[in-house]
Amino acid sequence: MSIRDWPAEERPREKLLAQGPAALTDAELLAIFLRTGVAGKSAVDLARHLLTEFQGLRPLLEAEREHFCQHLGLGDAKFAQLQAVLEMARRHLVATLQKGDAMTQPGTVRQFLSARMRHLPHEVFACLFLDNQHRVIAFEELFQGTIDGASVYPREVVRKTLKHNAAALIFAHNHPSGIAEPSLADQQITKRLTQAMHSIDVRVLDHFIVGDGYCVSMAERGLMSP
Repeated sequence: MSIRDWPAEERPREKLLAQGPAALTDAELLAIFLRTGVAGKSAVDLARHLLTEFQGLRPLLEAEREHFCQHLGLGDAKFAQLQAVLEMARRHLVATLQKGDAMTQPGTVRQFLSARMRHLPHEVFACLFLDNQHRVIAFEELFQGTIDGASVYPREVVRKTLKHNAAALIFAHNHPSGIAEPSLADQQITKRLTQAMHSIDVRVLDHFIVGDGYCVSMAERGLMSP
């Protein structure tokens, strides 16, 4: 049976408009994204099939292009469409941060950093550059590879800070293992960078460790002392 033949309150699009997106299942949300099914499968049937194949919504959303396009009903056009949707979500989070004090929006900061960094297969050290009201000026990934004292250069962080005319910083880096516990090396890097920023009168407000879907704040752990 085609979705058009379903009762109106059961059709994903109509259900979303009537009850809001939170009322929909993962399969129903994905069906709206897919728009159409394939021979023998409605869009919802196809969505359920894909969620089973990918073992959930998140692996589907984070799949590499080649793997994504191998599956029934998907291809380059759908992959491009999905990447556009995900990037719009990231930019929306940045715009939300830019409107107000980042330090009064710790949940939004965590959401943004998790969206940008949790899926990366390698370690990345990044920085949120803030103005004197703690609004976001820019976000940049500065270093890649094994994040330790030898691979993070205070001089480069200082240069970028001066370029953006930032008054304060929030550091972040991911742990691809998914375990977001600050290591001794993380604490040592933070101390070196904080001392370097102090020399140019710039405050380091926090350093987030991004794990599998959650972030640990070193400031909340009391690990930000110079």
